[in-house]
Amino acid sequence: MTVMSYWVDVANRELSTGRAGPVADVSERGQNRVSEPGHTEGDGGCTGRSTTTEGDGLREVAVRTARLGPRERAESLAAMAERELDVLVVGGGVVGAGTALDAATRGLATGLVEARDWASGTSSRSSKLIHGGLRYLEMLDFALVREALKERGLLLQRLAPHLVKPVPFLYPLQHRAWERLYAGSGVALYDAMSLSSGHGRGLPVHRHLSRRRALLVAPALRRGALVGALQYYDAQMDDARYVATLVRTAAGYGAQVASRARVVGFLREGERVVGARVQDVDAGGTYEVRARQVVNATGVWTDDTQALIAERGQFHVRASKGIHLVVPKDRIHSTTGLILRTEKSVLFVIPWGRHWIIGTTDTDWDLDKAHPAASSADIDYLLDHVNSVLAVPLTRDDVQGVYAGLRPLLAGESDATSKLSREHTVAHPVPGLVVVAGGKYTTYRVMAKDAVDEAVHGLDTRVAPCVTEDVPLLGAEGYRALWNARARIAARTGLHVARVEHLLNRYGSLTEELLDLVTEDPGLGEPVTGADDYLRAEVLYAASHEGARHLDDVLTRRTRISIETFDRGTRCARECAELMARVLDWSEDQIAREVEHYEKRVEAERESQRQPDDQTADAARLGAPDIVPL
Repeated sequence: MTVMSYWVDVANRELSTGRAGPVADVSERGQNRVSEPGHTEGDGGCTGRSTTTEGDGLREVAVRTARLGPRERAESLAAMAERELDVLVVGGGVVGAGTALDAATRGLATGLVEARDWASGTSSRSSKLIHGGLRYLEMLDFALVREALKERGLLLQRLAPHLVKPVPFLYPLQHRAWERLYAGSGVALYDAMSLSSGHGRGLPVHRHLSRRRALLVAPALRRGALVGALQYYDAQMDDARYVATLVRTAAGYGAQVASRARVVGFLREGERVVGARVQDVDAGGTYEVRARQVVNATGVWTDDTQALIAERGQFHVRASKGIHLVVPKDRIHSTTGLILRTEKSVLFVIPWGRHWIIGTTDTDWDLDKAHPAASSADIDYLLDHVNSVLAVPLTRDDVQGVYAGLRPLLAGESDATSKLSREHTVAHPVPGLVVVAGGKYTTYRVMAKDAVDEAVHGLDTRVAPCVTEDVPLLGAEGYRALWNARARIAARTGLHVARVEHLLNRYGSLTEELLDLVTEDPGLGEPVTGADDYLRAEVLYAASHEGARHLDDVLTRRTRISIETFDRGTRCARECAELMARVLDWSEDQIAREVEHYEKRVEAERESQRQPDDQTADAARLGAPDIVPL
């Protein structure tokens, strides 16, 4: 069975969907072309075909849907060590993954290594918004907002419609006349900049609401907390899932990728960087990976990575901590998200499936970067501010999950991290090494383009320009046709249509790969115990196709069970570990170690959230071991 051609064929025949367009492929010289019908390329992974309509007929084009299983990881490490790469990217967050995709789709021999799991740092702990940034508009950073709004439109309409979705926000007005004029002008400019980008037609424009209308939209608001409101639209995604899909897309275009592969030093020939020494964190051993250009895309670890070459960087990255709370949907009665002004920045209340995400804080952080901790003071700060507008206040007992992340900000003159720039910088501190830092999630593709452009200068050969503006992520092609056919898919598979919608909005047209697993083992079509938003098949698939190496990877990033359940995933930990063991060949002892490690992590996080300040919270969080022994 092909990866997705069957269901797209059904959708096209039964529902007469419009033309989706061909999938762009890239040859070794970076020239765009369309693959021949039935032709597959690349080694490793699995290959499928997507179908598009043209006139009255069907046309098939090849799409490689790379697996990131344990065998593929080992093969990638070996391949990187065997031959010199054009570009080696260090850092598996959204910028590093985007850089690998950009380089690979220009026809460059590309490698990507990450010390921990994909998106295990900042890129899995954001507010999960794709937005221009209204507060940057207020700071008069028009160029950043315009750039981000263009990227938002591309992601919604072309690059990842299965992963990036519109989300409404309500801004309560507390002053009559002048505030409506001031805030309304800003939101109107926001909409106008979006439309002028050429990619802003996928979202409704803002609207003004009276207090009565605002309370109908968001009954949870306290009547005295507003005199009226504005409602506007932005977009959201699952940040960790987006990065995993980005990495798989890069691999599908030929990039060699490996997580749990830590750079412990750089290879030098005189002043020039010519590669890196990469340690296999899980299996042991060190590889020498040679590359004509190395890109440091390690976010808040930029300065640490730079220190490996014993050179002072041209700029420094400062970490700002932001924490978020997750509460059940029924605790806040509203049909829209909220955006509230605080004394330091803004606070979001974001719809998230059957939950709300509340965040964020913005404070300096100079402690452990791998596991930033949320303190009791952080949690109280968010609760106090959101409760200032709610008719029924939230309490600590309402909080299902808490997570903390670090923003990589370019160090500047301002003492307050909320005032530092979110623009990015690319530099070439020594020959052979490019550094990209700063920026925001929404503009990752632009950062990646700039990083590869800089690396190309050192290749002394002609390289094709960036094409990622026209390269959809895996799962995007055929997604809308499959969405139209979701009722028919549900009838065929026996799953409820809500389950099919859930899968389509997480995997897009790759959903058939999961449905195949359920066909082979119907038990995988059952929900995970204690986390029934997710199917057991998703846990298995995370290990076989999405690069999950440990239990923590699945419960924290491939799914969001760790923040969406009151038990933080401990109830289903054993079940998920046993499912992963089928793919990763774990022994009973290893299953027990994985579960024990995860339970210690949860307890350490809970203990840190009882502490009064950053120092004590950090110490409590570090009470759990960082690495699961194999």
